[in-house]
Amino acid sequence: MIIDVGDEEISLALLEDKQLVELHKEKRNIKFNVGDIYLGKVKKIMPGLNAAFVDVGYEKDAFLHYFDLGPQFRTLHKYYNQAVQRKGKIVPVHKFTPEPDIDKDGKINQVLSAGQTVIVQITKEPISTKGPRLASEISIAGRNLVLIPFSNKVSVSTKIENSDEKNRLKTLVQSIKPQNYGVIVRTAAEGKKVAVLDAELRELVKKWESAFASIRRDIKTPRLFIGEMSRITTILRDLLNVSFNSIQVNDEALLNEIKRYISEIAPEKANIVKLYKGNLPIFDHFGVTKQIKALFGRTVSFWHGAYLIIEHTEALHVIDVNSGNRARTGTDQETNSLEVNLAATKEIARQIRLRDMGGIIVIDFIDMQSAENKQLLYEKMKEAMQNDRSKHNILPLTKFGIMQITRQRVRPEITVVTNEKCPACRGTGEIKSPLLLIDEIETSLTLVLEKIKTKKLILKVHPFIEAYLNKGLISTRMKWNLRYRICLKVIAIPSYHLLEYHFFDRYENEIDVT
Repeated sequence: MIIDVGDEEISLALLEDKQLVELHKEKRNIKFNVGDIYLGKVKKIMPGLNAAFVDVGYEKDAFLHYFDLGPQFRTLHKYYNQAVQRKGKIVPVHKFTPEPDIDKDGKINQVLSAGQTVIVQITKEPISTKGPRLASEISIAGRNLVLIPFSNKVSVSTKIENSDEKNRLKTLVQSIKPQNYGVIVRTAAEGKKVAVLDAELRELVKKWESAFASIRRDIKTPRLFIGEMSRITTILRDLLNVSFNSIQVNDEALLNEIKRYISEIAPEKANIVKLYKGNLPIFDHFGVTKQIKALFGRTVSFWHGAYLIIEHTEALHVIDVNSGNRARTGTDQETNSLEVNLAATKEIARQIRLRDMGGIIVIDFIDMQSAENKQLLYEKMKEAMQNDRSKHNILPLTKFGIMQITRQRVRPEITVVTNEKCPACRGTGEIKSPLLLIDEIETSLTLVLEKIKTKKLILKVHPFIEAYLNKGLISTRMKWNLRYRICLKVIAIPSYHLLEYHFFDRYENEIDVT
C-alpha cells in the first residue's frame, strides 16, 4: 500500500505483485463518508416514491426509502427521544423495551412526518447530481464484527466456508452479545479467540451508547452523530491481512496515526509501516504514476496486442474486448477468441476495481460459437472477480457474446484524466509558426551570449528541429558558430515537444534565457 499525502487530498494505491489494483482518493475536507451516522431532519415526504428527503447538511437533500428504514425504526426513534428528554442516566440498550416492527409493506407517511428528527446512516456518497443515500437500520463496523443496534440476529460471513468454524463463531457471538443487539461476523473473524471478539464487541457497544449519553448537549439538526473512520483507516480495517508486507507513507503525522491503529487491530503488522523519504514523489518512485497514466485511458492494452476500450455513460459502463494483433496469429478463430477473452477477464476485473465502477457494466467479448467455451469464460470471470469486496452479480454470456455485471456503487467512480494540455499550444489548438522558431532560437542565443561570456554552449531541441539545424554542408548551426565565434552543439531530445528548446553550459547547467 502506497499513501501519498498532498495539500488537498490523500491518495492511496494498493499494489498486488507490483500491479496497481485499487486507487482511492480522499479530499482532506471530505464530508459524507459511507458509514457516517447523522441526525437529520425530514424535509419532504414523497408518498408516490414511498420515500422521504432528509436534510443532513449536504447541498442536496438525502434520499431515504421506506425499505431502508429497518424493521426496528420505531424502537430507534423512541430510544432517541428518551435520550433527549431524560433527566438522569440513559437506559442501556440491553434493558430497553423494543417497539413492534414496522409493517414491511407499509407507507412512509405512516412512520415519518415533515420536520421530524431521524437517525440515519450514509449508505451511498453523493454521486453526480444526486444527494447521499440513507438508511435508518444502523450498522457499526469493526474489524471482525458489525454491530446492529435493536436487532437480535447473528449471521456469519458467507466467505467463511468451513461449517464447523461458522457454527463455532455463531455460537460464540450469541453467548457474548448483549440483548437488543444483532451482530454480523466478518470474514476476518475466522479463527479468532473469544477474548478478541468480546473486547471488540464491547468497544462497538460503547461507541454507540456513549453517543446517546452526550446527545442532550447538542440536539441541533442536521449534524454528524457518529463519524466513520477516515477512508485510509477504513480500507486498512477491511483489507489488512497476513499477505500485506509493506505500507509506505510520505507524511509523518499520518504514519503515526496508521501505526497506532494497526497496533490495535494487528500488532504483529505495526512494523510494516514505513516513512518514505526519497527525493522523487512517492507515486513516481514506486511506479504508480506510470500505471495510472497507462490504465485510466479509454484504451487499455492487456496481452500480446489485445486491448480493451472502456466507455462510461450516466446509465452504464461498456467494455469492448478487441484481439488487435492476435487476429493475425496462425490459430483458428475460435481458439484465438477464447484465448483473448480468457486473458481479458483478469484485466476487466482489475479495471472494475481500479476505477470503482458501479451500476450496470456491459462487456462485449469476442464472439465464440462453443457453448463449452462460453461457460468456461463465465467461470473465469467469476474467479477473477473473487477479490472484489463490493457486492456484485455476474450473468452468463448472451447469444450475442454480451456479459452483464451489476456492482454496488457507494461512492463516485474514480476518474483520472490521462491526457495532458498540449505544452506547445496551451490547449488553444494553435501554435506559433515553425518558420519563426529558428529566428526565436537565434534571438535567445544572443541573449545567452550577452548574459554569459562563454564560447561553448549546448542547445537541446526536438529531433525534427535538431535535424533542420544540422542539415547541409554549411548548416544553420555552423553559420551561428561562425557568426558569433562560438562552439554550439545541438542535441536531439525525443521527449521535448516540437517548439521546446533549452540552452545549457558545458557543465550541463541550464541557462535561463528570461
